[in-house]
Amino acid sequence: MSRAHLRLERPAEGVALLTLDNPDQRNAMSEQMTSAWVTTVDELVADPTVRAVVVTGEGTAFCSGGNTAWLAGEPGASVDELRTRMLAFYRSWLSVRRLEVPVIAAINGAAIGAGLCVALACDLRFAAAGARMGVPFVKLGLHPGMAGTHLLPEVVGEAHARDLLLTGRLVDADEALRIGLVSRVVEPERLVEEAVAAAEGIARTAPVASRLTTVALRSRHASIDDALQWEALAQPVTLATEDLQEGIRAVQEKRPPVFRGR
Repeated sequence: MSRAHLRLERPAEGVALLTLDNPDQRNAMSEQMTSAWVTTVDELVADPTVRAVVVTGEGTAFCSGGNTAWLAGEPGASVDELRTRMLAFYRSWLSVRRLEVPVIAAINGAAIGAGLCVALACDLRFAAAGARMGVPFVKLGLHPGMAGTHLLPEVVGEAHARDLLLTGRLVDADEALRIGLVSRVVEPERLVEEAVAAAEGIARTAPVASRLTTVALRSRHASIDDALQWEALAQPVTLATEDLQEGIRAVQEKRPPVFRGR
């Protein structure tokens, strides 16, 4: 399958590694990359052997966001035409949320604007020491997009999100860790290795339990009662699996469990 500006690898059992691969453009979201991203996400969604996914960038950047030439390429377009185009663009990249398995963003370098929003749409974010990230939409004269006004407050809270969105300033990896934008800072040469190792650990957990937990965490239940209602259904689903029995046997026999997703 042709994957323009995108690579798909399988570095470990159950793990898919997606690399944005247009380093000369700092992995800006070209039309070709966008199309390849949608096709590849569809492929991974349909693959029952995938239990965790890592997303990273080739070169010195994770993703520099939308291609500015494309953004300004139709000055005569109507608001409705632009809205239709932008919605399709947003939904293409946020299709990563269709994967009901944990997704780790390995932020190897600059993650800017829509590029950071893709990382925010992932479940976990690891950053390379020295990486810089932010949502400087207003500095371009642009309203935030790619669900940034939803995803950023969800991850870092209202106060930090307002700071970053309204000032447009960038933060380094250490500040990103302090405000909860990322959960680990790793030396650059070890970043992908550590992200893949974490994904491999996730892939060894019980797939049904992992998927349902991922869905629950992304749902952001509106109340504690909503969470209880979900858990009162989801936990019995896992209680009825063979994997639960395997997990209990493994504890009793003092060995690692072998989960089969059933």
